[in-house]
Amino acid sequence: MRSRTISMEIAASAETVYRCVRDPDQLPLWAAGICKSVTVENDVWHVDTGTELGTVKLAFCADNAFGVLDHTVTLPDGTSVLNPMRVVKNGEGSELLFTVFQTEGMSDEAFVKDIQAVTRDLKTIKTLLEA
Repeated sequence: MRSRTISMEIAASAETVYRCVRDPDQLPLWAAGICKSVTVENDVWHVDTGTELGTVKLAFCADNAFGVLDHTVTLPDGTSVLNPMRVVKNGEGSELLFTVFQTEGMSDEAFVKDIQAVTRDLKTIKTLLEA
């Protein structure tokens, strides 16, 4: 399976980045292309995509002190995709990393679009936190 890890330097502490990503109220700000609104039930985020896809479920790994932001997205058809994500300290700032996988049956074009979307989202987080 092909993969690509996108990395973004952010001039904000790893703790600040971690809290931003883990805050459901922030998701529509940095993932506007796939998130119109979020409701949370039993630690699962119900994300209204605002598209024909409808609502997806997003579940993060347990809160931790290591910057691990791995999360599973479950599509309406029940398909689940694990998204590895980390924030690590980088001097006074941090480095945010997200690995995109080209899943079975995914076209090269769709893989590139996913990479572009994740890159946009990470840039938006950077902009939000560096403002």
